[in-house]
Amino acid sequence: MTRYTAMRRTPAQGPQRLAAIDLGSNSFHLLVANYHDGELQVVAKLGEKVQLAAGLDNHDHLSEDAMDRALACLARFAPFIDDTPPSHLRVVGTNALRAAVNSQTLIERAEALLGHGIEIIAGREEARLIYLGAAHALADVHGRRLIVDIGGGSTEFIIGENFEPLALESLHMGCVAFTKQFFADGEITEKRFRQAELAAMSELANIRRHYLELGWVDPVGSSGTIKAAAAVLAASGESPEGMVERRGLLALRKRLIKCKRLDKVAMDGLKEDRATVFPAGIAILCAIFEAFDLEHMRYSDGALREGVLYDLAGRNTAEDSRLQTLGTLRRRYGVDARQADNVAATAREALSQVGGAWQIDDDQGQFLDWAGQLHEAGLAISHSQFHRHGAYLLENSDLPGFSRPEQQALAFLVRAHRRKFPTKEFDALPANQTTLGRLARLLRLAVILNHSRPEQAVRDFQLRANGDALHLTLTRTLSDQALLINDLEREAEYQRTAGFQLALEPPLEAAANLHS
Repeated sequence: MTRYTAMRRTPAQGPQRLAAIDLGSNSFHLLVANYHDGELQVVAKLGEKVQLAAGLDNHDHLSEDAMDRALACLARFAPFIDDTPPSHLRVVGTNALRAAVNSQTLIERAEALLGHGIEIIAGREEARLIYLGAAHALADVHGRRLIVDIGGGSTEFIIGENFEPLALESLHMGCVAFTKQFFADGEITEKRFRQAELAAMSELANIRRHYLELGWVDPVGSSGTIKAAAAVLAASGESPEGMVERRGLLALRKRLIKCKRLDKVAMDGLKEDRATVFPAGIAILCAIFEAFDLEHMRYSDGALREGVLYDLAGRNTAEDSRLQTLGTLRRRYGVDARQADNVAATAREALSQVGGAWQIDDDQGQFLDWAGQLHEAGLAISHSQFHRHGAYLLENSDLPGFSRPEQQALAFLVRAHRRKFPTKEFDALPANQTTLGRLARLLRLAVILNHSRPEQAVRDFQLRANGDALHLTLTRTLSDQALLINDLEREAEYQRTAGFQLALEPPLEAAANLHS
């Protein structure tokens, strides 16, 4: 059986303290919990309405006011994560940060405040994590489920069974975004409400047939809008507790239109800070009921932040969802498994020799292993420039388990594994530039050492780091290979041109003379 990483950690005995911060388009949420025996025991749970998406202008620039609201909220969250190990904390951004052209400005300020990196996750990855959280909350229910999560900037739809998602979609509609689009001046009318519903129906048309064909027995809603709808309907007696029924939802729609203005929306069960975005959320929910011909939907507490923690608990173990993704990619693109395993093994050997000097930890080093596994994925498109093709596939595909920064890191390593070192892409890396540059140099050596596509991975070499310089010592067997020496001479020139140093010991000329 192929091992996709040699860096798995044995799960810790006893409870693990885990934490997640969800930077949603409407609300920010913090969840701190102890994970033990497959269950989460909540330690702290906070949520604040930040309405990040409301700060996006017509050119998708986040306003300073919106950034200030976000940073003020995170400052209040920060004390709750002080004692959480960095490897047990994830901070994830969703639709508003995906859309904002200046999101990096906020991310850099927030990372400085929290002392931790922020990951922007893709829409389908958000859907996968939502399903993971909801599925654990609904573990007692059997059968196929439809999970719906109406957020501030996007709405996620998942069909799954047990803990396995079968369909994942993220559509560009949310309660904050639709409030700006259809209720910007604060007026609520039948016409505007219907326009919002039709816009949502248009988005749903892209997935409706496929989802209806898959089918489900249990429609479930999670997060704020559906939670608020269930609470309002229960308070008015129009639906049972924790349930949204079609008849009650249509009655709620009429009540909201009668309010006439957003600042007049006030109902038992509805929190004041949600009132202004509630009509838009209900318009989206009405469209979902109409498109999927639903009669009811029950509410579940499990959502993105819970899913992030369950996913985090499985990281660096055999349950790591990223390992499943790597296996899927290798099969999809017909990767030569032996060569991929050999390159990855040589890269791991190289890292074991210099990782300490370069202060590269296991979490960073596993990307070297994974890039080795996938460095030839681009051959599925063309042999010419296949390193570029592979990088494009990895950066632009939906990769379950990977955040956007992780995809960018993996794509960069594949892009950088041969030919000229990509200095332009290297300089554009938003984070971990030095580490990724060093990992890329190790991957390049691993590819060269296995250029002849041997049956076994090449490990009989010595590598040491002196600052940023690499010194490679070959065995007599390797130093007798003229083709390898030629490849290494050219690689030393590539690295010198990029501002790095690679030295062969004994010097290249002497090593070449050994052959003669």
